[in-house]
Amino acid sequence: MSAAGLRVGRYYTTARRHPWVLGKVADWKIPLGPYTPAQIAVAVGGGFLLIKTIGWWSWMGPVPVIGWVLAIWTVRRPKVAGRSPVQAAAGWVLFLCQPRGGRIAGRAARDHAPRPLLGGFTIEDTPAPGLAAQSTLFPAVRRPGAAQDHSPAPRRTPSPAPERKAGPASGVQQLLALAPQGGGR
Repeated sequence: MSAAGLRVGRYYTTARRHPWVLGKVADWKIPLGPYTPAQIAVAVGGGFLLIKTIGWWSWMGPVPVIGWVLAIWTVRRPKVAGRSPVQAAAGWVLFLCQPRGGRIAGRAARDHAPRPLLGGFTIEDTPAPGLAAQSTLFPAVRRPGAAQDHSPAPRRTPSPAPERKAGPASGVQQLLALAPQGGGR
């Protein structure tokens, strides 16, 4: 394939990453400018701190003021993980304000409160032919919290077990019937 037939795409992201700076105010150019937002913040905050604590550092002469100017100069192009300090600080603030479990559809994701998983079952009285006597051995199970009858249960007299003539009715009974009748494994 010839070079004329190839399409070449180029992108210039460095031109779009030019930092926001403050260099002019109306027709007046700021001396030694332009300044980044980090430099402006250090200049304003540091100047306020130096004025409020002048009684503490006045014996050192111009050393704190020179340190302040050097701090302004050092933050001119700092990068924290490839971002400006203001963006990095905003990212940390947003990270600390997020809920611990994250967000789902803009709302805080929370775990549901734990609760017991209750269940019940009922054994119905639909015996197979020849197994009518076995259905009375397992009464229906009641769920917890359901209304219960506290009247005394009628006494049953044990009756002799009838002979089984029909084969097993359920799948479990069929498997048990197929199993060897030995006592060991």
